[in-house]
Amino acid sequence: MRVRLTTFSLTTATALSALTTLLAPAAAAAPQSGPLGSAGDVITMPTRDALAALPIQAEDRTGYQRTAFKHWIDADKDGCNTRAEVLKRDALLAPQQGARCALSGGRWYSTYDDQYLDDPKALDIDHRVPLAEAWDSGAGQWTATEREAYANDLGDRRALVAVSAKSNRSKADQDPATWMPPFAGDTCEYVTDWIAIKVRWQLSIDPTEQGALDAKSADCPNTPLRVTLAR
Repeated sequence: MRVRLTTFSLTTATALSALTTLLAPAAAAAPQSGPLGSAGDVITMPTRDALAALPIQAEDRTGYQRTAFKHWIDADKDGCNTRAEVLKRDALLAPQQGARCALSGGRWYSTYDDQYLDDPKALDIDHRVPLAEAWDSGAGQWTATEREAYANDLGDRRALVAVSAKSNRSKADQDPATWMPPFAGDTCEYVTDWIAIKVRWQLSIDPTEQGALDAKSADCPNTPLRVTLAR
């Protein structure tokens, strides 16, 4: 069952109440995967209401290994793995594709640092919410299949983004409390997309992260987010 929830001027308490009420039919049909609903449910709500709906809890990195998130895979068996698929999708000028999906040429725009790049090797594919952050926020309790799906999420273009290797490695596994894109013009998109992916995968936020997101989003348009839950 797909549920569409729309709110535009609700207080935090009202937003959470509406969320619980409107998603109740889905819960009756199948067990919920998390507090926001089940995989396939569609949620539409303002950014700040979406932030308020995320569960807040301390992070736990116990047992984390990057290898727990299998990537990059070739999900559709077309010869191009997830990294190549994102590079092709995000290119301003399409690269040439050779044997085994080797890419050359092309042009990309790195939103994090306002840079244009002409070499695919100069780009990294960034997990908007890093793998370690996802682990800290709930993915440590997921199955290996769920973690693989997260690491290769092509179902929402906000999840993976081609950016300069320099900016991606500067970010590493930090959240918005300690790292923001050096290009200030990307602040609102970054914060909004971070919230969207946390909602999509029903990940928690820690108090410091919540405070940073709340402060940053207060200076941005309260844009309605449309998110399809992945789990």
